[in-house]
Amino acid sequence: MTAGVCVHAEDRPDHPALLLGLGPDARRTFAELDDRARRVADALAGFGVGDGDCVAVVLSTSVEWFEVVHGCGRLGAVAVPVNIHFKSAETGWILSDSAAKAVVAGAGFTDDGGLPRLTVGEDYEAALAAASPVDRRAQADAWPTTMVYTSGTTGRPKGVVPGPDDIRRTAAGMVMMTSRFGLGPDDVHLMVGPAYHSGPSAWAQSHLAMGATVALLPAWDAEGCLAMIERHRVTNTHMVPANFIRILDLPPDVRERYDLSSLRMAIHAAAPCPVPVKRAFMDFVGPEKVWEYFGATEGGGTSISPEEWLRKPGSVGKAFPGNEVVILDDDGKELPPGAVGLVYVRPASAPFRYHNDNEKTASAFRGGRFTVGDMGYLDDEGYLFLTDRRADMVITGGVNVYPREVEDVLYLHPDLADCVVFGVPDDRWGESLVAVVQRRAGASMTADDVVSWCRERLADYKRPRAVEFVDELPRDPNGKIRKPQMKQEWLAEQEKRQGQRGT
Repeated sequence: MTAGVCVHAEDRPDHPALLLGLGPDARRTFAELDDRARRVADALAGFGVGDGDCVAVVLSTSVEWFEVVHGCGRLGAVAVPVNIHFKSAETGWILSDSAAKAVVAGAGFTDDGGLPRLTVGEDYEAALAAASPVDRRAQADAWPTTMVYTSGTTGRPKGVVPGPDDIRRTAAGMVMMTSRFGLGPDDVHLMVGPAYHSGPSAWAQSHLAMGATVALLPAWDAEGCLAMIERHRVTNTHMVPANFIRILDLPPDVRERYDLSSLRMAIHAAAPCPVPVKRAFMDFVGPEKVWEYFGATEGGGTSISPEEWLRKPGSVGKAFPGNEVVILDDDGKELPPGAVGLVYVRPASAPFRYHNDNEKTASAFRGGRFTVGDMGYLDDEGYLFLTDRRADMVITGGVNVYPREVEDVLYLHPDLADCVVFGVPDDRWGESLVAVVQRRAGASMTADDVVSWCRERLADYKRPRAVEFVDELPRDPNGKIRKPQMKQEWLAEQEKRQGQRGT
């Protein structure tokens, strides 16, 4: 069953919808979530928000985030989740581009552009207490619509506007997940990623749509994650590979301290998972529990079961039911199995568009299929293997090199905890590779060790020409390494060093 929370507020009013952290203080039953969503809708209507209007939601993972998003749905308004780590200019761009009518934010937020605002921790509770819980919309069971902004790795973030059948598409996706992954109303889902990110929020919302419980980890903490699984008897969770790495880095006695027997599934996505990392995590939680999917905010994608992955290590699976995945060259010609090209997806529903950017929308599509710039190949059974992002591909000495291939080799080294590889300009080769490495605790890995390790396992032109060591790689709250930022910082540091040598 998939429906708005008001349906479950009638069917199972006292069933917990949201649980925050390890304590009993912050929780919402379906009846409470339904009541507070109605009140949010009434408060926003007082700001002039109506059907089709955008509301910026600048909140960390919290029960209030869900109240506001569902409150927007009660008005037919569009919730626009905003990364709480954005600086003023970044937030201002989204408020302006989305033409937001109002903002709901946390205490201390001031970059509202002069828009009407509710502030959690200040006037939010008083506004809800004064608001009416009467539904302001006839279609009260409609699922809320969000416009998520892409990360903007190739320019300013762009809002992804769902197709006109978004509600039906969402419901169809939930039904697919229920059948594919065996989910249901008795599940307890642990949300460990930020609510403003499309992946974690979609999985949490899907569980609420089924009448299941969502436990919220307010901020990522590896041991805290294990404690949440034990405390709330979590049955499934959505993670990224960085979460796997941090859990595996815990001392064995800490990992073994917690009862994880309730966990039936850990599904991961958002970033490539090195094969050795995934194998180690499978060994820890049980190989039958680790599922994977590949997708984007824009929609579509693939999934792979643990059994399939053990037969096809490194694959991200086959297309979702009703979707099509093909590999095209630069001219739009479909490539045969094994040939690397751009990954295109034909979604099962109406296509998305980028808000206020028809040119970018048009460039993403070829014949009803879209790409977000991922490169890969299909094997002869239709399983997708990703090689890298188009923007990350390096041409060194006239040869294409995919940094991810080098990263996958580095992850096999027993002294390595984390790494990133990127290309930089090179007077001789056009571009060359830089590896930034995080050692495991107590390891004495050197730059020569890194280069030798790669030389033994890769063609020489794929070896890093420079190696840097860091205490910890910078990752965004979604678990993705900040590769563009690291590349710019590395180049700036090299320029600084050259300037110092010249003086």
